[in-house]
Amino acid sequence: MSIRIYIGNLPQGFNPKEFDTILKTVSDSIRFKAVLDKETKECRGFGFATTNNEENANLLIQKLNGFEFKGSKLRVELSEKKDSSNKRNNANLNRNKKRKDFKKIVHSDAPNLEAPDPRWAGELSKLKELLANQKTPA
Repeated sequence: MSIRIYIGNLPQGFNPKEFDTILKTVSDSIRFKAVLDKETKECRGFGFATTNNEENANLLIQKLNGFEFKGSKLRVELSEKKDSSNKRNNANLNRNKKRKDFKKIVHSDAPNLEAPDPRWAGELSKLKELLANQKTPA
């Protein structure tokens, strides 16, 4: 059974070979793969280590969690497993929620109660001008 370990807060310009030497101090059976940016092909600041031994996994977490590597304190913890079937179901639920939350704009010939009828805009502006110029008795 393979145990997957999340390793985060890797520094920029990080060298995987140099990091492998640190992992080898814990155990030779640990394999590490950094997550790379699709466009730049540089490390995104995290990766995953795998091992077949639970003791090695716990030892790696104890030794490297909070370990300072090139000015960054590493974050090392067990990785949570993804369930692909739940992921699809959750994506469908989220998509449906977004659709329900969206307020639809309905086009209608019915008058909008908030805005004045545009056919009377000229008359309305004349009326406003007359009211503004009218003097109130004191």
